[in-house]
Amino acid sequence: MVEFKIVIFIMAILISLSAVAHKRKIPYPILLVVAGLIIGFMPGLPNLALDPDVVFVIILPPLLYDAASNTSWHEFRSSIRPISALAISLVFFTTVAVAVTAHYTIPGFTWPLAFVLGAVVSPPDAVAASGIIKGMGLNKRVITILEGESLVNDASALIAYRYAVAAVTTGTFVFWQAGLQFLLVAGVGILIGVSTGYLFVITLKKIHNNPIVETSFTLLAPFVAYLLAEHFHMSGVLAVVSTGLVISWRGPEVFSHRGRIRNRVVWDTMIFLLQGFVFIIIGLQLPSIIADLGRYPFTEILGYGLLISLVTILIRIVWVFGGAYWFKIFHAVKADTAAANGTTDPDDTWKNVMVVAWTGTRGVISLAAALALPLVMQDGGAFPKRHSIIFLAFVVIFVTLVVQGLSLPLLIRWLKIKPQPNEGMEVDELQLHLANSTLHFIENELQLPRNIKTQQQLKNKYEDEIQQLTKEIKRYKKAHRFNLTVEDALPDELYVAQVAISKFQRELLIKAHKEGEYSDSVIRQVEREMDLDDLKLNLQLPPEE
Repeated sequence: MVEFKIVIFIMAILISLSAVAHKRKIPYPILLVVAGLIIGFMPGLPNLALDPDVVFVIILPPLLYDAASNTSWHEFRSSIRPISALAISLVFFTTVAVAVTAHYTIPGFTWPLAFVLGAVVSPPDAVAASGIIKGMGLNKRVITILEGESLVNDASALIAYRYAVAAVTTGTFVFWQAGLQFLLVAGVGILIGVSTGYLFVITLKKIHNNPIVETSFTLLAPFVAYLLAEHFHMSGVLAVVSTGLVISWRGPEVFSHRGRIRNRVVWDTMIFLLQGFVFIIIGLQLPSIIADLGRYPFTEILGYGLLISLVTILIRIVWVFGGAYWFKIFHAVKADTAAANGTTDPDDTWKNVMVVAWTGTRGVISLAAALALPLVMQDGGAFPKRHSIIFLAFVVIFVTLVVQGLSLPLLIRWLKIKPQPNEGMEVDELQLHLANSTLHFIENELQLPRNIKTQQQLKNKYEDEIQQLTKEIKRYKKAHRFNLTVEDALPDELYVAQVAISKFQRELLIKAHKEGEYSDSVIRQVEREMDLDDLKLNLQLPPEE
């Protein structure tokens, strides 16, 4: 009961701080971690331990699924090469680099223990990365690479972690077996995820306009994929990611319009609470971690943690720039052609590479992996250096999340990176395509009664829309030609009048509700229709960053 009260207290802090972070434009993961640290040292609060099973089974699947379902399959596929280089090669390279550093600098760290630490801190975190880069106007490809890497690299790191722990507890390790096991675990995990995704797609197709059931199925999907893969000792992480990508790809075909609206609202709320809870919990762990260090000198082990953090940051920078240079050498012809066509800017290219190199924030996966270390080995002895590994992992998380996270906006401003092209033009072009096609359909294919007036009304509606969209697209093209920022058009007089009318009708509805002249069911039905009208009005405004 005491822990439940603490959870409610944490949720209240989370909601309040997130509102502050949104208003002040501060990356909320950083604010929440720092708040967790402060709360953790408050006297009188009992220790709230983080159970690794809760993270791996309850928190991780929905977070990964949501990130995957918001990832464009086309963009993910087009960036699969850099994503694979970061999510597989860089993870193992970081593991080795950290292991070498730990073995030769930290007393008592044998090779197996050093590799355990390397595997724990090697994967950047999808939740942390998404929270940090949101709303920064980064290039689409940069966002796709960062989010795609964070989705896939957990599997690489957790497989390396599994074998490193086994080497410590049993004293045996066979490299070629580990390599084959990685291919098997990853491949079958993806297969299970794709199969689960298509199973849910087939099921959702059988459901007709039932938003509650549709949303419930999406809530169930990540857990089914994860638990099914883990049951067969395959990669639950890749299974969840694959399921999310499949359902996202087929989503427009299987979800009703009401299902999509309800689905987005439910998932946005749940992910907001889960992400916030995770980051506050990360901060809350430090007091108990320090207490468990016991006789270990704090300043000395803190220095080792800062050294390991520096290694993880530098290794990523070297690897990303080295990989970009290698890719450029072997694709020089393609790069020259793109530059000649004006589709790429060399000045922007190295700046975007720098952003990818600097965005290597660690998070909940590293902390959960560290806390999941066994207490005892097979011979009954205590797992060596367990508390030291947990503390070192926390230092790396804190440094990469807070230092790199806070400095990323400054880096973007310092590099003067051009924000990604405004999506408004692309939206207008798609709407223009739909309007032109619709007008052709009305004139040539739509079967209407012999009512010329009705047909003319429909044609006038879409002709006006085509004219307005054409004007907007010309405005975007002109701004792009002169390298100007496109300002969002101010709401027109009709929009302002509709907002005022909506406000007036709301006041009338509230008055009718208070006076009790109409039944609650009728009030709610009319209120629902007003909500839909207001939703249509709000879609006319530019989205907030």
